[in-house]
Amino acid sequence: MSKSLKRVIRALEEAGLPADVMEMDGSTRTAVEAADQAGCEIDQICKSVIFRGETSGEAVLFITAGGNQVDAGKASALAGEALGKADAGLIRAQTGFAIGGVSPVGHINPIRAWFDPRLSDFEKVYAAAGTPRHIVPVAPADILRLTGAKVAEFTTD
Repeated sequence: MSKSLKRVIRALEEAGLPADVMEMDGSTRTAVEAADQAGCEIDQICKSVIFRGETSGEAVLFITAGGNQVDAGKASALAGEALGKADAGLIRAQTGFAIGGVSPVGHINPIRAWFDPRLSDFEKVYAAAGTPRHIVPVAPADILRLTGAKVAEFTTD
């Protein structure tokens, strides 16, 4: 079991939540792939989209529904700085995860985060569990509680 997967399981269990990790037969790198594998609606896929703060140099997390796209202008306004593309090194250093398996929970360092209200339309959503082949069902309210994310509108219209 990978260190990243173990960290997600530990974060959920320490919060008193079930860590019912699902190993997929195929990739879950995209929301479409993950939804197909999980047998759920695309918006039940909880994407972790990470940008680089152009002033701070820090990674910034936007937790969004699978069918939504982050609007860079809205996201930058929320972050209070211009946002650019986060490279794999920054993402790994800030979160401890590789691209394609970034979970909203279990990060190795604190991260500023915002949460798409569309996810709250579901009883449970499916988030990456630290690898491109693992996902975990979690209640949206639990993701909010564990991440400290702020609910905000940041997706394209």
